[in-house]
Amino acid sequence: MNATDPTRAALEAEHVAASTLLASLTRDFEGIVEASADSNADDEHDPEGSTIAFERSQVSTMIGQARTRMSEVAAALQRLDAGTYGVCEVCGEPIPPGRLEARPVARRCVACS
Repeated sequence: MNATDPTRAALEAEHVAASTLLASLTRDFEGIVEASADSNADDEHDPEGSTIAFERSQVSTMIGQARTRMSEVAAALQRLDAGTYGVCEVCGEPIPPGRLEARPVARRCVACS
């Protein structure tokens, strides 16, 4: 077992978590759209809480964040395969282990961020 195996396992687990979250959010979004499709309710003036448009926008933003996270993790796995994981893309110096622990998808060292 080499030193990158725990890193790969952590990145793969993060990818699965992001994928699961994306699937759940997509279902939520579809449910919101479906629930409002045949409604002629004036949700923009409903004093009872958030509007359907707000909920749809909020879930849509979270879907975008989950997709971005999946892309970041996929890129980190590609760097791991290429042997460049943990090397700053700007200065070429090693990224400190503490930074990689806090942000496993980091592409740059703190100085170059």
